[in-house]
Amino acid sequence: MLLTQRVLLWLPLLGAATACQTDVSSQLPLTGTLYQSDFSKGPDNWKADFADYHLDNGDMQLASNWTSLPKPLDTGRKSLSLSGINRSDDLFMYMTRKLTGLRPNTDYTLTFSVELASQYAANSIGIGGSPGGSVYLKAGATSFEPKRQLVDGFYQLNIDKGNQLEGGRDAQTLGTIGITDDAAAYTLITRTNEGKPQTVRSSPAGELWLIVGTDSGYEGLTTLYYSRITVTAR
Repeated sequence: MLLTQRVLLWLPLLGAATACQTDVSSQLPLTGTLYQSDFSKGPDNWKADFADYHLDNGDMQLASNWTSLPKPLDTGRKSLSLSGINRSDDLFMYMTRKLTGLRPNTDYTLTFSVELASQYAANSIGIGGSPGGSVYLKAGATSFEPKRQLVDGFYQLNIDKGNQLEGGRDAQTLGTIGITDDAAAYTLITRTNEGKPQTVRSSPAGELWLIVGTDSGYEGLTTLYYSRITVTAR
């Protein structure tokens, strides 16, 4: 990682601020809500990171934070913010969280609902692509921890999330971050894979790793605020 890049990770070192809003340490149901948080009490053990870029891409202004929603939205609400300049034309800004208390070696069919604040018009024009229409929101789960790996100077993930518009085995495309064509301010949007759930098998320890992020074809600065994440199983 270049020293000029400002990357903040939400780790347990944040102390009380990371207290879980949903009890996932006890038994969870096979169906129903497995996880939900609006981040009002902290990052809730989510960890942010960035992938799909080369060390030679320079300062990409990568940053993450637990912060208030931006104006004109309700600044009394909290969110998880991710931001970066896509100098690689393929930047993946993402966050992960371990989910425990599941049945071991059991198939779960998951639906994700992600609420976030975006200010990017769906049909806007930008460098390399649309700031709203060429940035794709993805969500998924794996039985092992998703991590980035440095290979020949390039940071890549150890999971199959697909590439930009296309989803992969471990993460599906929920849609773009684009809002109305005349967007000029941050607006709350919700994206989901309802109707196309993901089936994943829990680990022998009864764990899954959740991942939510954006795969970008827009080569400018993107700053997003995640305000609610819900995961249900059937």
